[in-house]
Amino acid sequence: MGILLDLRQAIMQRVTGKSEQELAEVIEGSIGGDDRALPGLGVLFEIIWQNIDEDLRQKLVQVLHEQVKPA
Repeated sequence: MGILLDLRQAIMQRVTGKSEQELAEVIEGSIGGDDRALPGLGVLFEIIWQNIDEDLRQKLVQVLHEQVKPA
C-alpha cells in the first residue's frame, strides 16, 4: 500500500498548481504513450470520479461502454 500512496502523492505533486491548460497537456501527453503513464491517469480519473455528480458518472460509463463493447 505504501507504493500506491507514494504514487498518488507523486501524481498530486506533479499536477498541483497547474493551470487548466497545463492539466489538459498532462492528460494529453499521457494518453497513447508509455504504459508507465497509465497509473497516473488512474489517479486523475479517481479524483474526477469522486468529484462529479451521478449524471456525469453515468455519462462517462456510457461512453466507456460504447468504446469497449465488441464490434
